Amino acid sequence: MKQEGHTLMELMVGLAVTGIISALAIPNFLTLNSGVQIHSATEEVASELRLARQLAIAHRDRVRITFDLEQQALVVQSINGSEATPHHVYRYADKGVAIEEPSTGPEILFHPSGRSATATTIHLRNKEGQTQTVTVGITGRVSIL
Repeated sequence: MKQEGHTLMELMVGLAVTGIISALAIPNFLTLNSGVQIHSATEEVASELRLARQLAIAHRDRVRITFDLEQQALVVQSINGSEATPHHVYRYADKGVAIEEPSTGPEILFHPSGRSATATTIHLRNKEGQTQTVTVGITGRVSIL
């Protein structure tokens, strides 16, 4: 019976080659991962804004989104007269992104017609400095740039 195997030196060379390839690939993977995170967070923020607009239209109430930069959260509230009723809170602290204060201040208001009180620009930034922008037009249209 003939036995074949690998020597210890062959195994060490194979492990060294695998280690070098892994060391070259990991930084690219981390950059790709952070890019996916900012894209995902941007899509989620835009989705929250679109939901708030739809809530305003469906319930025929004003809906306010407040950006709480310290708690890293978006708070959606229905406004009926002078009373604000919380709808839900979206937390983005674990997404690896920071949201700068929107261009018109920390609140965005949607009217029952679906229109926004003011046109707003929101910038998101990840740890590597990549940015994405979400805009809310005066008509209420939410776009990702």
